[in-house]
Amino acid sequence: MQEPIPSINLLFDQLGLPSSDAEIEAFIGAHLIPDDVKLSEAEFWNDSQRAFLKEQLKADAEWAIPVDELNERLHVKPKME
Repeated sequence: MQEPIPSINLLFDQLGLPSSDAEIEAFIGAHLIPDDVKLSEAEFWNDSQRAFLKEQLKADAEWAIPVDELNERLHVKPKME
C-alpha cells in the first residue's frame, strides 16, 4: 500500500509547529515574507527547519508539494496597479 502524499498539516508536524488548519493560517498570517526572500532563508526558521526545507526542495522529494504550497502562501504578492 502506498503512503499518502504529505499534506501541509503533516509538513507543519514535521517542522515541529502547531498543525491544525487554524494554527497554520495564523502562522502564515504572522510570517509573510517578501517575494525576493527564499522560503528557506526566512528569518523565523531554526537551523533544522531551514535544512529540511532546503533538502526537500532540492531533492524534489514527496515533501516538495506541501513545501511549495507553503512557499506560495508565505510570499507577499506584489500589488498590481
